[in-house]
Amino acid sequence: MEKSICVYCASSDRVAPHFFEAARQLGAEIARRGYALVYGGTDVGLMGTIARSVHQHGGKVVGVIPELIHGKGIAYALCDELIVTADMRERKAVMDARAGAFVAFPGGFGTLEEAFEMLTLKQLRYHSRPVAFLNVAGFYDPLLELFEHIYANHFAWPESRQLYHIANDLESLFDYLESYRPPELKDKWS
Repeated sequence: MEKSICVYCASSDRVAPHFFEAARQLGAEIARRGYALVYGGTDVGLMGTIARSVHQHGGKVVGVIPELIHGKGIAYALCDELIVTADMRERKAVMDARAGAFVAFPGGFGTLEEAFEMLTLKQLRYHSRPVAFLNVAGFYDPLLELFEHIYANHFAWPESRQLYHIANDLESLFDYLESYRPPELKDKWS
């Protein structure tokens, strides 16, 4: 498998400018460190910004886009590889198969759904790859509070914190990815 990072993020163009700047920086760092970007395949919002930045810095971009979204004319035409899938389920399966790591950049419901699926699959031991949340400007702070609420109410083992990493900056993110060793977790039902 090539050295690759799957990034889940917003396709909205309406988010604050500092998220776009952080997306440009993430794309540059992905390319600089020799990773391929695997992502949702559009040219809009943070998705498009990250993809263009990876290219501007000499990196490879693999876009995976469902037919329905591809038909809207918002695919990033300059992808090194653009994979058009029948639906979202196939898209996620292709992204999973092509990714060496998963990063949730700020985004909406789709971003969370995709990141949580990979987190859940890791918990159930379907994969052991790194999962990280890039907490740009404290974006994921409310989610982290919810995670703590889940642990406090015994809906998940506190050891589940080992399933993911919260990175507040790019240095922390890439330190985690590049030194990653799968955690040894007890069985969910033990």
